[in-house]
Amino acid sequence: MSQGTGVKSLCTSLICAAFFISGLSQTTGKQVLRFVFYNTENFFDIHDDSLKQDNEFLPHGLMKWNAERYKDKVNAVYKVLIAAGEWDTPAIAGFCEIEKKSVLYDLLNTTYLGKNRYGIIHEESEDLRGIDVCLIYRKDLLKLIEYKYIKPINIGQREYRTRRVLYSKWSVDYDTIHLFLNHWPSRRGGVLSEESLRKSIAEMIKSRVDSLLISSSGTAKIIIAGDFNCSPDDPEIMILTGNRYRNPGNEVPDLVNLSEVSSGNGKGTYKYQGRWEMLDQVIVSQSLVNCKKGLFTTRSSFHIFNRDFLLEKDPVYPGLMPFSTYRGYRYHGGFSDHLPVILDISRF
Repeated sequence: MSQGTGVKSLCTSLICAAFFISGLSQTTGKQVLRFVFYNTENFFDIHDDSLKQDNEFLPHGLMKWNAERYKDKVNAVYKVLIAAGEWDTPAIAGFCEIEKKSVLYDLLNTTYLGKNRYGIIHEESEDLRGIDVCLIYRKDLLKLIEYKYIKPINIGQREYRTRRVLYSKWSVDYDTIHLFLNHWPSRRGGVLSEESLRKSIAEMIKSRVDSLLISSSGTAKIIIAGDFNCSPDDPEIMILTGNRYRNPGNEVPDLVNLSEVSSGNGKGTYKYQGRWEMLDQVIVSQSLVNCKKGLFTTRSSFHIFNRDFLLEKDPVYPGLMPFSTYRGYRYHGGFSDHLPVILDISRF
């Protein structure tokens, strides 16, 4: 596939075919609210931000990031969202590696996504490169009650140079969902790199989850999603999915990692040295899985969105790999080096 050609042709066919009606589809007779999370791989605009280290992604920078490539990237992310929504648009799409709110405006206003009433949640993070965690949401399908960006209180402003966690609270058909969106520090310097910071973030989220469950008598419906830069069986994730601290004898965890089965089967969202890694995960409260009234989900409602157009042959190792925007420092014209993940939420 030539660089950028596949993206352009696929996006052109989508623009001709897309007519949006609602974010709800039918599954076994129950309506579904679709949530998508996507690490978009360095979704920068082409303008210099003097407060961020974005020089690589400028027209004269190392990556030679220009207006044409930026436009192709906007259309590529749009195509993924439409395909992930099964020719509709997701109720919520969470992102990481977005540089600015203007990128989201371009995504909504220069594609057919703008046909829906999408709202935006985005704030600049402390990340040195300027890549942020954010989301867009369908105003016609759910109501935003509140949101805030949070970080561990035991880490000072100067030491915290990564993305904050985006917490948001939503009202959907007289029910409530709590969503925590994440992009944890990477392992670029090795497995132990930033491990203590990832653990601090996990402990902060677990503390807030415990408070929500206690105040709701265990009924709070919670989703924790994002790029965690570690696997479901790593200690940082186990901080979230361990047993109830309120009742140590109870072996039923408060939180269930819906990505665990896929990871155990050798699947993943990111490929490193020939091995798939489940970095992008969705964790939910037991109350969302086992509830008998209102909104609910199931273990089978999670899946990796791995359509053919998002993959290409791995040139070094056997099998396929994500069709990325860059391969190293060379422009490759694909979508992202991560695959999106999807969670369907139904209602009785």
